[in-house]
Amino acid sequence: MTTTEMLFTICNTNILVAWGLLLLAPKWKFTMLISERPYVPLVLSLFYLYFIFVNGGIGRVDFTSLEGIMALYENSTPELIAAGWLHYLAFDFWVGCWILREAKQKQIKHLFIVLPLLATFMMGPVGVLFYEGVKVLLKK
Repeated sequence: MTTTEMLFTICNTNILVAWGLLLLAPKWKFTMLISERPYVPLVLSLFYLYFIFVNGGIGRVDFTSLEGIMALYENSTPELIAAGWLHYLAFDFWVGCWILREAKQKQIKHLFIVLPLLATFMMGPVGVLFYEGVKVLLKK
């Protein structure tokens, strides 16, 4: 197993544990700690920077067009793909934590946010859409 594969596996496995805590143990002190501060996204960002550094940067990428983004993936390395995946993991987890915190503040029962959290984990922005739908349905 290469260093890239090992680090990717560590990040991927640990984010599953972190999401499990959000979903299954939201009131546990450790879960509250990691959901109230950006510890998980900060750690992922360090690995993200490592992968970008090992890759030699992102080069001359055209982020202004679909063609430019497609070229980024066509010419990528395992490190660049890992960095891209960590980008998703960090931001989706950040949003999941926000949903958890706001639902707690609005006194929305955890059962009502399980689907939005799962959707955030699996499909990012769709989870926010589901969460906003829950708030509308509950009028909170």
